[in-house]
Amino acid sequence: MPASGKRYTRKGTSQPRKPGSRTRRHSRKFLRRVPSWVVYVLIGLAVGGYAFFVANLINLRSTHPASAAYGDPIYPDNYEICGIDISHYQKRVDFDRLRNARVMNRPLRFVFIKATEGASIVDERFDENFRKARQANIIRGAYHFFIPDVDVEKQARFFIRHVKLQPGDLPPVLDIERTGRLSDSQLRSAVLTWLQIVERHYGVRPIIYAGYNFHQQFLDTDFKLLADYPFWIAHYYVKQLEYEDHWDFWQYTDKGQVDGIDGPVDCNVFNGNLEQMMRLTVK
Repeated sequence: MPASGKRYTRKGTSQPRKPGSRTRRHSRKFLRRVPSWVVYVLIGLAVGGYAFFVANLINLRSTHPASAAYGDPIYPDNYEICGIDISHYQKRVDFDRLRNARVMNRPLRFVFIKATEGASIVDERFDENFRKARQANIIRGAYHFFIPDVDVEKQARFFIRHVKLQPGDLPPVLDIERTGRLSDSQLRSAVLTWLQIVERHYGVRPIIYAGYNFHQQFLDTDFKLLADYPFWIAHYYVKQLEYEDHWDFWQYTDKGQVDGIDGPVDCNVFNGNLEQMMRLTVK
């Protein structure tokens, strides 16, 4: 607007120019030059494309293995012992509420807590979460996120330095999700090295955590030494876990809702009763 406060007018008239009027005139001239059949084809393509998108979205929601990303998680039936796993991603956890939380209408019995990653990272909320879980009388465990390209012995010693397990705690967990630059045999050898070092220190056999497909591709082989360790399997959005070998814990969703935690959280079940789970714990 000019400094005088007066509005400019179109040439030859005292009426002020309307914003966008020139653009609309040019658009109308352009549309008059476009054959009508082209307009109809474009409209048909738009309608058909939208219908195709909607149809595929419906199909994706019903058939994709991650279908719960578009809706509610699938909760499995017939499991007595329920738990969660947390890290700094859950921010501050209200353990006063969590101690009375229920999952699938059952008490929340256990919580796995991220402790370390590689040979230099401690989860920023580990100490607080680990201490408060004990105070809330929730059976607790700690896990290490494995980095394949970092010296495995350093990773094991780093975990041991930062995690002080007590009687009644769940065994330490090795979370394996990447192969890095390791070959299959090198990966399995590194995993076994971490497990053996940690087992000697705590006097309890650690748990292996891996996704269903990752475990089948890289760990579930003729390398039977790994089969002797408890297994925590991640496999989402199925009502029943179809895994032929033995498993101990099942992470069935990453989108659970639990009282005491704002936002989604990983939910798990134990493959047995409370007495059987306590047999796994540190003595």
